[in-house]
Amino acid sequence: MNDTSLIYPINENEEILLGKKKRGMGVQKWNGFGGKVKEGETMRECAVRELYEECGLLANKDDLEIVADLYFRNIEDMEWSHAGIVYIVRKWKGTPLCSDEMEPQWFSADTLPFESMWEADIHWLPMILNGQKIRGIITFDGDGETVINYDFLEIK
Repeated sequence: MNDTSLIYPINENEEILLGKKKRGMGVQKWNGFGGKVKEGETMRECAVRELYEECGLLANKDDLEIVADLYFRNIEDMEWSHAGIVYIVRKWKGTPLCSDEMEPQWFSADTLPFESMWEADIHWLPMILNGQKIRGIITFDGDGETVINYDFLEIK
């Protein structure tokens, strides 16, 4: 799989915009916005493009803050395994809109729907929302859904 970007818009009320996946990898899960980097595209360009395609927000790549460098590992399928860069963004143009892929909704940090997110999100997402920058590995079982291990390290 190509490497991926993931972006979390945070508004002036410190609410986080998540999207509920309508199709593809992670269907029915709440997640940040993102996807696979295309040939000739930087990770920042990928994040900006995916944010726009998935919820209609237009961000400037220079306004993205890198908060995590993650490796998603599948123990049975190395083709599935991939690296991902996670960003937060606090400036953009537009209003979140539903797309054919995502249904956006704002959440406060204490109401994030972890029960409907990727299993490891409850461990690393609060870290980045608290201002930490992290690097880590999330290991999935062969089904690509079940998290069997994770390890995160704060980076300065």
